[in-house]
Amino acid sequence: MESMPTVTCSEAAPAEDASGRTGSAALSPVALFAYRRPVHLRRTLEKLRANPEASRTELFVFCDNARDAAAAAGVDAVRKLVQGDLGFEATHIVLRDSNYGLARNITEGVSQVLGIRETVIVVEDDISVSPFFLRFMNDALGCYKDSPVVGSISGYCYPVRDPVPETYFIRGADCWGWATWRDRWSAYNPDGLALLRELKARKLCDVFDFDGAMGFVQMLEEQIAGLNDSWAVRWHASCFLRGMLILYPGRALAYNIGQDGTGTHSRAPDDALHVALSSSPVTVGGIAVEENAQAREAISRFFRKSPRNLVVRYFPGGIVKILRRIRKRYRNWTAHSGPAPAAGVPRDPSL
Repeated sequence: MESMPTVTCSEAAPAEDASGRTGSAALSPVALFAYRRPVHLRRTLEKLRANPEASRTELFVFCDNARDAAAAAGVDAVRKLVQGDLGFEATHIVLRDSNYGLARNITEGVSQVLGIRETVIVVEDDISVSPFFLRFMNDALGCYKDSPVVGSISGYCYPVRDPVPETYFIRGADCWGWATWRDRWSAYNPDGLALLRELKARKLCDVFDFDGAMGFVQMLEEQIAGLNDSWAVRWHASCFLRGMLILYPGRALAYNIGQDGTGTHSRAPDDALHVALSSSPVTVGGIAVEENAQAREAISRFFRKSPRNLVVRYFPGGIVKILRRIRKRYRNWTAHSGPAPAAGVPRDPSL
């Protein structure tokens, strides 16, 4: 088997972006996405400002609008918080005039920044980062700018028990403090159904699910059914199907503090993915540009032992399929013992 190239990045060289610029102009902009949690956002901004690179970094803040009256006070507080000097080289505030929702706000915001910049570092309003987060992201964006198989960079890493290298690659993508390039983001496919069909046609569902240890296929099915609006699972699937890799740090440089039950999409506290942020920098480069089998197996073992995946292990068909089976049995029962469906309302043959 042909060995994959090893990319060595010079620590002494200044950061360089995809355009070849060096110095402060080379630092990637940060896109920060906020909604209605000012307390979380304040902490996120404080942690970002603690990075030495922040004062030389361009910041784009995308504030979504309230979905309903209950969210209005939080949205107003967030918008007040981002006014004034936030401690970055330049700050651009985008106030949505309607409720975009998380997926649209992020995907359109990332596309907007990448329409005028070559790279972007993406942070949501509930991501806490290490003082070495921006350094790692900029180093990796510069190091792998000429390696198109590298689709993105992650600041988060799973709290695996097995030892992993300083950095490693895994096939796919992630969403808790990440970065990408303009040309790699073009791989994003928002059509969840098309992605699922390709996964099934290529018999990749089990691999996509870390050998059945994680419920990414189920998450994609639920997105298609309208039970969630996850852009992240579609980004993951888009990169996975193209064989693209994400670079992970061996020690976490980002962590989601929003798993405390206050989020729109996380209503119950959950510390299964808790990590301690690294107190030292993570060195980039010097590894083969290919999926690390050892790290992948460590993540699979973590997923298999995680209590958050009990429903996946006990109901491998997924919640959507279970609900469809229940509805199908109910309709079959009513067809024989209950009233006929209303005229002009056909039965759904897919259920």
